[in-house]
Amino acid sequence: MMDNPIEAKIGSLTACYGEGADGSAPTRDQWRRLLQRPQDQPITLINFFKMRARAIYPDGASQDDITGEEAFARYAEVSLPTVEKVGGRFLLLAPFEATFMGAEEDWDLIAIGSYPNAAALLGLLEDAAYAAAYPHRTAALERQKVLACAA
Repeated sequence: MMDNPIEAKIGSLTACYGEGADGSAPTRDQWRRLLQRPQDQPITLINFFKMRARAIYPDGASQDDITGEEAFARYAEVSLPTVEKVGGRFLLLAPFEATFMGAEEDWDLIAIGSYPNAAALLGLLEDAAYAAAYPHRTAALERQKVLACAA
């Protein structure tokens, strides 16, 4: 099964980001959908973030006693310029205000990032500095939801 380039890529991505069962990264099926979509179409990600009061790092990863917001700032310090480096751009980065329609939800931050194609998004996710900063995102967030749109 690993002779399949998509499955090999999924193996590489899950080795870096984890299996996604806890919601901190895409699952294998979610990676597969990204890799199987038309590679020349733009992709936009709508990110919903809920911060922890205190960041929670895996044992031994950090001895810092910092807030979720401080940990997320460490992640953003690397992720924001890396998005631009791979050809992406942020359409919105703003505090969540309220649910306007539908079921009530409680978030802290909304980020909408647009990429010219899946290769650009994969360029972000395969960037060594971005991958190294990603544990700050995981430590910072109580929960997250990321929606993908074909434009």
